[in-house]
Amino acid sequence: MTTRIGLSTASVYPESSAHAFGYAATLGYDTVEVMVGIDALSQQTAAVRQLAEHHGVAVSAIHAPCLLFTQRVWGTEPWGKLERSAEMAQAVGAEVVVVHPPFRWQKEYARDFVNGIAALEVSTGVAFAVENMYPWRASSRRGMEMYLPGWDPSDEAYANTTIDLSHAAIAQSDPIEMAERLGDRLRHIHLTDGSGSAKDEHLVPGRGTTGAASFLRHLARTGFEGEIVVEINTRKCAGRDEREDDLRESLEFAREHFAVATP
Repeated sequence: MTTRIGLSTASVYPESSAHAFGYAATLGYDTVEVMVGIDALSQQTAAVRQLAEHHGVAVSAIHAPCLLFTQRVWGTEPWGKLERSAEMAQAVGAEVVVVHPPFRWQKEYARDFVNGIAALEVSTGVAFAVENMYPWRASSRRGMEMYLPGWDPSDEAYANTTIDLSHAAIAQSDPIEMAERLGDRLRHIHLTDGSGSAKDEHLVPGRGTTGAASFLRHLARTGFEGEIVVEINTRKCAGRDEREDDLRESLEFAREHFAVATP
């Protein structure tokens, strides 16, 4: 399998999923990851399939609606959301669903989360790549554990996982060390960056301190064959041209550093 460089629809917010497919096609991204969210198009399987076909860009992953602001998207029952995410993935040809661990107040959902994810993978044939999160903290306070069974997927027996570099920055966690702990269970990458602040910054890769270039080179050296998806925050861009520049820079960064060095 050849690793592809994809674009998350979250990277173009507040523009829509339709715009994300347009950017991906124009700039030369290989795939799109669809963040199921408040954008109505992202919730409609037929619309996602039509966008992929119209722009000639494959869908590499579906990001389940498990963020705080998407708690009511596709209902409030968390396992139902994951089943629906798998159905969308199957319908659009994606092999991966990205999912966050439960919040600590979702105790019933969290109680059997690890085994439940494994059972879903068997029943659907879709990889549920559990994403690394982070302790919630203010700049001058200790972190609070807000996820169960925990924010670090390498501590659990998940078959498939995601590393997000912005989340690693908040947690002050070395992403290369996490990748080494995960081994071949690392299936998916959210390529972005962070400065180590308490905010989930999702910077353009290379503009933070997580060592995004070294991380990509490590993946290449170790034979990573999963998906790499650019997931950056462009909300503060002055307009479409600046957003497009950030998306182009991110794609070029990925292609420059995810390369196996030859002797």
